[in-house]
Amino acid sequence: MAVPKRKQSNSRTGMRRAHDFKVAKQLHSCPKCSTMIPSHVVCPNCGDYMGRNIVEHETAEKE
Repeated sequence: MAVPKRKQSNSRTGMRRAHDFKVAKQLHSCPKCSTMIPSHVVCPNCGDYMGRNIVEHETAEKE
């Protein structure tokens, strides 16, 4: 089995890990209610997705 001959320096380790950082989610505004939501997700505020109403929200109070 191959074994490294020398210790890898901190600089080289950091250069290798330069692209391992987290990236923020891409947000856009809902065209119906202007709430900021991630791409390809049903709007939690109004229930719209791609111009269609997917989730019905109850406006009446339950008794």
